[in-house]
Amino acid sequence: MRVPRFEPFTALRYTSDSLDDVTAPPYDVLSDEQVDELAGRHPHNIVHVDVPRERDGDARYDDAGELLRTWLGTGVLTHESAPSFTLYRMAFTDAAGRAREIVGVLGGLEVVDEGAGHVLPHERVTPKASTDRLDLTRATEANMSPIWGLSLAAGLTSLLTEPGERLGSVTADGVTHTVERVTSTERVAAISAMVWSEDVLIADGHHRYGVARSYRDEVTGRANAAPAELTLAFISELVEEQLSVEAIHRVYRDISFDDLESALSLGFEITPSGRVSAGTLAEMDARGALCLMSPDGEGRWLTPRPGAFDDLRALDGLWLEHLLDDTSASVSYQHGVDELHTLMALDDSVTAAVLIRPVSVAEIERTAREGLLMPPKSTFFTPKLLTGLVVRPLY
Repeated sequence: MRVPRFEPFTALRYTSDSLDDVTAPPYDVLSDEQVDELAGRHPHNIVHVDVPRERDGDARYDDAGELLRTWLGTGVLTHESAPSFTLYRMAFTDAAGRAREIVGVLGGLEVVDEGAGHVLPHERVTPKASTDRLDLTRATEANMSPIWGLSLAAGLTSLLTEPGERLGSVTADGVTHTVERVTSTERVAAISAMVWSEDVLIADGHHRYGVARSYRDEVTGRANAAPAELTLAFISELVEEQLSVEAIHRVYRDISFDDLESALSLGFEITPSGRVSAGTLAEMDARGALCLMSPDGEGRWLTPRPGAFDDLRALDGLWLEHLLDDTSASVSYQHGVDELHTLMALDDSVTAAVLIRPVSVAEIERTAREGLLMPPKSTFFTPKLLTGLVVRPLY
């Protein structure tokens, strides 16, 4: 069976700076204010390269590439001489109050053609016109933020449990991130072989993986193009006890509230639920219901009518698409109840939101093994991987 390559690489790593000073959340979850705070925290924070803003236009990418090379030349970063894997552990308490630890491995995952299999998307991707990440990759010749891949290989976790050479740890937003280097020939080979033995499902970073594919195609035929055949990836095992999956709620515009409610009533019984709060999410699970939220913050339970969705998979997002695809409603996506309240208070174009339930790990695995795709923004994997723990060069 054809399976994706997963290989160690000669890493770029910070030499002496505290990881707290130099790491950052991934670029696509950062606000401008957060970028400013991180950039002001330390002159070597990775956002100076990963989210360059000193100059406008293409010049900012040139700045990022030059800065990365300067950091290498002055010893801020070191280019290791031997290939390695990086074990990456995240310890945290989930939304239900349970202590969890995720362990995975950072390495180079093969970039395969769209539709070729082996590295599988798990949901349909919303289009993005920006070439920002591709321009940054060209200028820096490096992978900054890893994609998150879920291995379908049973037993990968057991290969990652034993600690490697500890490199550092940082606690951010209640999550302790720890990285360890693995260079042992035998252990590296065992990890590679395990990941190679099964398909990998992209949990987070579909667009980054698409950028890696575009960059690979651009440099094919050049000298030393081989590193672009792989991209930086964090691979963890698809197991229930490790994954923390939250929902991304639906926000609707371009339809009246009455018309939206009428369309939803074809599949749901609609009853009052009171003001929407964080406790609403737990009650949704208990009731087996979704929740329609109006701009004033009041909610209505959406309880599936018997038989209404028997021909569809058990995915809230899919049920909503089924009922609303033929209406005028446009949809966007928002994570978090507090964030929904803020959005509705500030944006009078919003008609309503529908809070959905997290997708189960069993459904994620079933979807992957059947080669199916979920609706866009079906899952929100937490915690988010930090950028700057390791950088993968493309030369």
